[in-house]
Amino acid sequence: MVTLTLMSVGGVIPFLKGPELDRAKAPALIVLTLLGSVIGAMLVFEVPAEWLPKIIPFAMLFMLVFLLMNPRLGSGKARNPEVSVTSKRRLRAGYFAMFLLAIYGGFFSGGYVTLLIAACIFFFRYSFLRAIVMARLMNVGSSLIATFIFAWHGAIDWKLAGITGAAAFAGGIAGAGLAGRISEKLLRVVFIGAVAVLALKSLLSIGR
Repeated sequence: MVTLTLMSVGGVIPFLKGPELDRAKAPALIVLTLLGSVIGAMLVFEVPAEWLPKIIPFAMLFMLVFLLMNPRLGSGKARNPEVSVTSKRRLRAGYFAMFLLAIYGGFFSGGYVTLLIAACIFFFRYSFLRAIVMARLMNVGSSLIATFIFAWHGAIDWKLAGITGAAAFAGGIAGAGLAGRISEKLLRVVFIGAVAVLALKSLLSIGR
């Protein structure tokens, strides 16, 4: 969680002054993320997590099929804040989905950002770039609150976290710079490819 926090901070910094951040929805999304993450992180110490890795590959496969069957999703331009009009029902469902995902992210975190990106694209009709930026912003809150709780329980190896966190922060900045320069079409291809690889890796790990 320490590493994820620093990676997400690095991934958001290059976009703080740009139009990619949805400043209208960001406050509500951050609050829901913090609340959900507290619940999720506390569940770590109460609920066995062995079954969660078995869910991830199927969630990734569902997302992969969904994206392939809806090629227009994520095709909006991030520099246009109003890509489409989002219905109130879809908006409420989106906020609820973000809260549930925050619980999952605080509890397990595997595939969390990937699921966030897909949810942002589906519910809020974001472009891929905007969805990536907003997912990173929410992940800062989710990982940070979980880090505080794990630190309180003495569950963090700070020496290792410092090394991996520094590398992740640098990688986050580099990745954000690259994402801001490539086309939305290429971002979609990269994202779908990453989902496919994650799904395959998760499927192969079941039963090990």
